[in-house]
Amino acid sequence: MLGTPRVVALVEEASVAAIAGRLAPHVTSVGMRVQLDHLIPVPVGVTVRAEATLERVEGRRLSFTVSVNNDRGLVAAGKLTRVLVNRERFLEKAQ
Repeated sequence: MLGTPRVVALVEEASVAAIAGRLAPHVTSVGMRVQLDHLIPVPVGVTVRAEATLERVEGRRLSFTVSVNNDRGLVAAGKLTRVLVNRERFLEKAQ
């Protein structure tokens, strides 16, 4: 079965893809908050599609509406927030 942690990873990847090429080279984004309803089970091997739409920019916060679908319909839906950070400073703090 497709587990909820994997669903979260899929919508995170979709949110990164939604803003790809739109950030300055020294800027990256990090996940801050995920609100997600995992609605139906999905057996291993079934193809799913994750989508993220940037809904709002408030300062450094980016708010997305996210969903995961398969041929049976809506698998998961929710909201995701990312924050823009200076890539170098973030990596320094992480060490």
